[in-house]
Amino acid sequence: MSGVLEARIAASCARPVDPAVADFAARLAQESGALAVLFYGSNLRTGSLDGVLDYYLLTGGTAERGMWPRVAYHEHAAGGPVLRAKTARMTLAKFAAAAAGQSRDTTIWARFVQPAALVWAADAAVAAEVRAALAAAAVTAARLAAAVGPARGTEPDYWRALFRATYRAEFRVEPPGREDSILALNPGHFDGLLAAAWTAGGASFAESGGIFEPQLPAPARAATRRWWHRRQRLGKPLNLARLLRASFTFDGAARYAAWKIERHTGVALEVTPWRERHPLLAAPGVLWQLWRARR
Repeated sequence: MSGVLEARIAASCARPVDPAVADFAARLAQESGALAVLFYGSNLRTGSLDGVLDYYLLTGGTAERGMWPRVAYHEHAAGGPVLRAKTARMTLAKFAAAAAGQSRDTTIWARFVQPAALVWAADAAVAAEVRAALAAAAVTAARLAAAVGPARGTEPDYWRALFRATYRAEFRVEPPGREDSILALNPGHFDGLLAAAWTAGGASFAESGGIFEPQLPAPARAATRRWWHRRQRLGKPLNLARLLRASFTFDGAARYAAWKIERHTGVALEVTPWRERHPLLAAPGVLWQLWRARR
């Protein structure tokens, strides 16, 4: 890791958050046995406690096989408004490998080249390991940006090319211009990140007047594109498989759905123990109750 990238990642991880966000993270870490908790998403940028907070819970142990992460919904009240969170849990070992591009997954390095705060860590050694993984995510993303981006262009040109490529590979729909909004909402994070990540990854480039030109030899460009094409082909199937898995393993799915319905319709639905255990089987009855209430 270059000194510049290391300093940037350290500053990003240490950005201040609402004490309630940190308290919630500590509770989630205790309940899950996590070694570290990352806070990310729109609430990190705005500082709002409204809606659903997004956390990644990184646990110990060897890197898991099969599908990951495991997703859950949590609520927390500590003498104030009820806070809600959606968590994704995986081992720190797997997170670090995925961030470095060592798995077929595209979501980790594409997500965590964007801002994230390290709001809880078991100790300084764990915190350093998490920061190293976030730096690896930036290097992985920047390497692909050089291969799929223009021969010459501005820093935003390369980030736009990167995000467009990853959106096309994933099983989700993003509105046109989503990549522009990511850059516009996080200018301080991305300004200078590309050069720092290229330098840390040992990539040569020229820069003049804000125009960058990666010095990427043809064999290296071809190797990076082959690396990407393998992941691109698996992107949608993997995302679909994770969605299907989450429909059966999403802990707290019924409470999450009930909160979303009340938030958007004003209709409060009772979450019974049976509905909590069998959210898919309960769905038809919930929809019928919602329809009658709206009538």
